[in-house]
Amino acid sequence: MPQIFAPDLFHGKTFLISGAGGGVGSATARLLSRLGARLALTDANATTLQATALPLDALALVGDIRSAAACEEIIARTVSAFGRLDGLVNAAGIWVEGDSATATESDWTTCIDVNLKGSFFLCSRAIPALTANRGAIVNISSDAGVTGNAGAAIYCASKGGVTTMTRALARELAPKGVRVNALCPSDIASPMLQGQADRYGKDDPAAYFASLLAHYPQGSSARFLTPDEVAQNVAFLLSPAAAGITGAAMMLDFGLTAGY
Repeated sequence: MPQIFAPDLFHGKTFLISGAGGGVGSATARLLSRLGARLALTDANATTLQATALPLDALALVGDIRSAAACEEIIARTVSAFGRLDGLVNAAGIWVEGDSATATESDWTTCIDVNLKGSFFLCSRAIPALTANRGAIVNISSDAGVTGNAGAAIYCASKGGVTTMTRALARELAPKGVRVNALCPSDIASPMLQGQADRYGKDDPAAYFASLLAHYPQGSSARFLTPDEVAQNVAFLLSPAAAGITGAAMMLDFGLTAGY
């Protein structure tokens, strides 16, 4: 990956990343580490979390962010270990799709709790530490957090909540010097997307991927984002170059939603 940031950009800074065992979370961790940051990483999956954390000498915090108490503990352990917190990246997320008429309460609760509740309570409990350092929050939302996708009402509700929550927090925390932005990517070539295809692709993942790409304006040259591309935009939003940006829902979607 080409170096587009100064190698010491985040020297002396501490960042916490949720969903650090996933595609976007792990890519973001690797990039921020290369840029000099100290990292606390959290995920519910201890195996994938350790696989990300060990090569980076990062603090690994196994935790289930569906619990407000767990979120509070994750923040407290991060600050205790490093003495400060300069940025939070909420990259944890799950996908749910299907006919709304047959949706289950479990589908709703799990998706909302991971994508929205967990993101909120990590933000909430991080406010004092971030205020002390005039820090920044980047919430990974989605193109589906800005526009509606047929057959994904629960996921859209969760990510729509993340997007609007981000704007509300940006207004609330601006007097404290804390910036809050949402990054809204389209489909990402990641384990999460592969899991979608495996679960919902009706035994034909290739056809599932093709159906997603058919909506992109690039036509036959359409492709999915890479986790590294998303990570680069996260790093930008955390950086001093984005000092004037707060309350934004930054689209990263190849123009997928431009016609809405």
